[in-house]
Amino acid sequence: MTDDDPGWFERAGANGRGAAAVREGSADRPREWPRLAVERGVVDDESAYYECLREATLTAAREAVAERESADDQQLVHAVRALDDCARTANELTERVTEWAGTQDADAAVDIEYVRELASRTPETPVEEQVGSLAGRVAALDDQQAQLRAYIERTAPEIAPNLAALAGPVLTARLVALAGGLESLAKKPSGTVQVLGAEEALFAHLRGGADPPKHGVIYTHEAVRGTAPEHRGSAARALAGKLTIAARIDHYSGESRPELAADLEERIERIQARDSA
Repeated sequence: MTDDDPGWFERAGANGRGAAAVREGSADRPREWPRLAVERGVVDDESAYYECLREATLTAAREAVAERESADDQQLVHAVRALDDCARTANELTERVTEWAGTQDADAAVDIEYVRELASRTPETPVEEQVGSLAGRVAALDDQQAQLRAYIERTAPEIAPNLAALAGPVLTARLVALAGGLESLAKKPSGTVQVLGAEEALFAHLRGGADPPKHGVIYTHEAVRGTAPEHRGSAARALAGKLTIAARIDHYSGESRPELAADLEERIERIQARDSA
């Protein structure tokens, strides 16, 4: 680039063009941008140049964050985190409301059906009114869980078809959430994917004195959970390897590869056959 070529600052101004220049532009070598900006009359002095640069870079950063947060995979991340929050809160409150109800009802049971029945009762005392109101909140949380799960089951196959085919929609969403996004998941080695969700156990191993974890959240997959304990490490490695391939295909091309599921099933069958050998 010669001194006659336009600098990024000559595209700055209205409509965020400066931010676009910062995000999309490039230069083949360092330049004396402040001096050139002053000489060309874009800014009055170097101080004004750096203020212009600051505004452009801040705008570019805000735009990048907004784009990332609005991406489909990030919506899946928020949905599965909300699902887990609802489940955790509903479970805690189910225990609380049934314990409270047990002071008035000998048939109190720690399950959502009893809680729903409590919520439908007509209260006769102030205590029953509070218990019934709390039960109604728990029932609403349970309903919200169902809605979030339905959303995840509908959208995960659209965002990551191969992952969803291998892992199921909810586990797919959890893997994407633990990795921080589909792109991040696609860039991870299979060994990292294998132990996602087992960070505490991994850190304990790295500190010394603990066995390394064989698997993280992928334990919930039938391929791992349904394998004998002595062979689960092998099953987890096989599953993680296929999930890694699926994530990369989903991120970089998006085309469906049904043969991945067939390959995984064959591999897991061989591993599980060791139990009867």
